[in-house]
Amino acid sequence: MNPSILALGWRTLLRDLRAGGLRLMFWAVALAVAALTSVGFFADRLQGGLVRDAAQLLGGDVVVASDQPTPAAFAQQAQALGLRTSTTVSFPTMARAPDAQGGASRLVALKAVAPGYPLRGSLRVADAPGAPDAATQATPARGEVWLDAPLLEALGLAMGDTLLLGDAQLRIARILTLEPDRGAGFLSFAPRVMLHAADLPATGLVQPASRLTYRFAVAGPDAAVQPYRAWAQEQAQRPDVHGLRVESLDSGSPEMRQTLERAQKFLNLVALLAALLSAVAVALAARAFAAEHLDAAALLRVLGLSQRRIAWAYTVEFTLVGLAASATGVLMGFGVHHLFVQLLAGLIEAALPAPGPWPAVLGLGLGLTLLLAFGLPPVLQLARVPPLRVIRRDLGALKPASLAVLALGVAGFAALLLAVSSDLKLGLIAVGGFAAAVLLFALLAWLAVRLLRRSVNEATAPRWLVLATRQLAARPAYAVVQVSSLAVGLLALVLLVLLRTDLIASWRQATPADAPNRFVINILPDQAQDFQQALRAAGVARYDWYPMFRGRLVAVNERPVGPQDYTEDRAKRLVDREFNLSNAAEAPGHNQIVAGRWTPGEQGTVSVEEGIAQTLGLKLGDRLRFDIAGMPSEARITSLRKVDWGSMRANFFVMYPVQAPDAVLPGLPVTYLAAFRAPGAEGAGAGFDNALVRQFPNVTNVDLSQTLAQVQRVLDQVVRAVELLFGFTLAAGLVVLFAAVTATREERAREFAIMRAVGARASLLRQVQRAELAGVGLLAGVLASSVAVAVGWALARFVFDFHWTASPLVPLAGAAAGALLALLAGWWGLREVLRRPVVETLRRAAE
Repeated sequence: MNPSILALGWRTLLRDLRAGGLRLMFWAVALAVAALTSVGFFADRLQGGLVRDAAQLLGGDVVVASDQPTPAAFAQQAQALGLRTSTTVSFPTMARAPDAQGGASRLVALKAVAPGYPLRGSLRVADAPGAPDAATQATPARGEVWLDAPLLEALGLAMGDTLLLGDAQLRIARILTLEPDRGAGFLSFAPRVMLHAADLPATGLVQPASRLTYRFAVAGPDAAVQPYRAWAQEQAQRPDVHGLRVESLDSGSPEMRQTLERAQKFLNLVALLAALLSAVAVALAARAFAAEHLDAAALLRVLGLSQRRIAWAYTVEFTLVGLAASATGVLMGFGVHHLFVQLLAGLIEAALPAPGPWPAVLGLGLGLTLLLAFGLPPVLQLARVPPLRVIRRDLGALKPASLAVLALGVAGFAALLLAVSSDLKLGLIAVGGFAAAVLLFALLAWLAVRLLRRSVNEATAPRWLVLATRQLAARPAYAVVQVSSLAVGLLALVLLVLLRTDLIASWRQATPADAPNRFVINILPDQAQDFQQALRAAGVARYDWYPMFRGRLVAVNERPVGPQDYTEDRAKRLVDREFNLSNAAEAPGHNQIVAGRWTPGEQGTVSVEEGIAQTLGLKLGDRLRFDIAGMPSEARITSLRKVDWGSMRANFFVMYPVQAPDAVLPGLPVTYLAAFRAPGAEGAGAGFDNALVRQFPNVTNVDLSQTLAQVQRVLDQVVRAVELLFGFTLAAGLVVLFAAVTATREERAREFAIMRAVGARASLLRQVQRAELAGVGLLAGVLASSVAVAVGWALARFVFDFHWTASPLVPLAGAAAGALLALLAGWWGLREVLRRPVVETLRRAAE
């Protein structure tokens, strides 16, 4: 008979499926494809949603955002091109209920709009909380406000009641249910209050140091929008234009993109790790598959099949397995990405468009590449097995794959992972870091195996321990593979646990118990004495009190500076915005002088935070020129300060070491900032806040404890999504361990057969097997948890900037987890070895 290559490949596939030889490779490929396509489907839908809703997210076709009123030239250019325009002003402030209705106060995100807003999309409003909503092209009328429903409950108000904003009293008219250009919920913690732009001056809330955001939107035909966008971007890059950026449909909502891209990178990192682990599993399983088929390949050669036909038959078989496993993984990934959408609810809109075909195509390509690059090379050696092996079993043993074939497969797979990662730096770190971790674990495992062999005293140790040690020492290469494979999987698990618990807990503990939890800004100079008296009367004895004024850095050492003078994004943003500046005769007690000297009362000098000095390339002795309220102020850097931004104290990038603001500039307009801990128990202080805002209606009182709690809730959403995807990584790690354990199944069977032939009992062999597996898992757990502790320390020290000491239980817990996983995988993969009848075992051992 001379079957075709396709028929032969199909027959061998059916036979191997019945025998279970392809099971490991199938699930390893499926897990890798599922992990990566789940992220791919999520990212594709997210990108489609941003493209679909870009104009609505912006509120126009092009938006000019700035921290000062939009220059008149922008409006004039839009009018000349026949474009429709709309201007909004937004900033955080305090809203409160009338005293007769409790006088409660809350931080809100105030937004002033004019008729015609929004230019794209539409607001949706309801007549009462929970009532049906409807789209509207109207805006709040004079004397009324529209707001988010939760604010009513927080303030104890109802529809039609009066809301106090600064000095203004406005009637609550409607409930906002959808605001198209609001941006990402991650940055909009406070409830929205919307009012007519003409009512804003009556509130008295716009002060010299107020953080206002002006958004000038335009809309119209594309033929007019494109020239306007080009003109606006050119104007924004001029050296004399500061604090202004142009957003268009291409940029979408920067805040939303930044938030979701960060979450997507977390997911990509875990998915890449799952794919890399799966590559190891496929390579191990394929070599075991090839070892089991040596005799069958020799028999095919005896029956007259050529090497070429055998090679093509196995290629067809593996291609079909790869297609089936990849399709299974794509279906799993499609289902999992729906869970991502649910877990990240609030960060994204649930009504995303359907995903495109590209993630599925990429998943199929990834699965085939994974199987053919790592699985096929050892299997193709079966085509070169000599026919003589049917009578001489010592011939035709597997050889290591050639470096050229291995390098080609690894390079192709790595290139595909870099493309899937959608971020070159992330891909390089993941792939390179995985390789470095594998090498480190392999080296440490090899040293540990050698040390174990020497440390066991065979004269006094139990027999099962002696035999288990000999088993490991007899196969050091497989022991190193087993330890390294499991250690990589456990490293990701332990690191995720540390990030999820210990590091977040340490971040919270880094804040002193008596740290300020209230920041009050916009305190006017004529209110300063009364405000401090109000704090003392309420029992607040310790508080930070600093004047605050805004200025833009315009020159360094007489040389004008602008965003174009720097390459780093953070430096560009810093010189393109206004700083919050302050002054004090004495250096803040919570700041450390790390260079130079702070001289109280020394005029014409400044102290600069060391981080911003490094970012902007500043050093002691440099002369800085600030534009403060249109007036120039020059000063020389005489000291650098280390600022602990996690201390929750009042901190500034630049401070003048003088007592009075007039010593900086005569007649300087300032407001004051106070940072203190609200009186009462933890979580209390609402009554004090309400009384403070009633007495000083223009101030903005920021309850930082609530804000941090909201930030934490959003982080928890991202962590839950990462934990979900990590299930694939853990499963891939278990597949790796299972493949590594079963790769030596026949060797173990022969060794156990000889032991049983000389009288060893099954109970002893069972102890030997358990001891060996537990030892491998224990070693992998210790290595993984130790490296995870080191990585966690580096993150705490260099990223989160706080002191962190790992619990001594981390290595113990990691060791216990590793031993348990190894025992479970070994029990499942090797249980058949100990169950074989003695006669069958001896027959197999003799072959």
